[in-house]
Amino acid sequence: MTPTTPPSPDRRTVLRGAAAVGAVGAVAVPLAACTAENSGAKASGPRAGDQGPVTIGKVPDISVGAGEVFADSRVVVTRPEPAVYKAFDARCPHQGCLVGKVEQGVVKCACHGSQFDVNDGSVVRGPANTGLPELPLKVVDGDIVVG
Repeated sequence: MTPTTPPSPDRRTVLRGAAAVGAVGAVAVPLAACTAENSGAKASGPRAGDQGPVTIGKVPDISVGAGEVFADSRVVVTRPEPAVYKAFDARCPHQGCLVGKVEQGVVKCACHGSQFDVNDGSVVRGPANTGLPELPLKVVDGDIVVG
């Protein structure tokens, strides 16, 4: 008895398989950007002010429309108007990454590109679908007090 070899797949079957692999790869690449390994600095634990007022630092020299991220306190402070400072939770609501910087009127999350308005923390650009929660802020003798 002679062993038989299985028939080779026809050209159409090979092309369908290649298309399926390509489609899976195209979906997997954007999803890989949202995995824990690629998401940047995750911010977990309590934030400044969760257990009462706390001084997070001195009033920084912030231009109007800009801000500063206080990473240790998980707070971002913005200056929407000359005499107005605002504080927001610096954890991006999309996946909890710490926002990275404030420029051109928006707070930017480097992990996935979400952007938030310096005036009220609302979403300017997703993937986040909720804004940054505002925190109570007072300036006392040049110190920023949150909570």
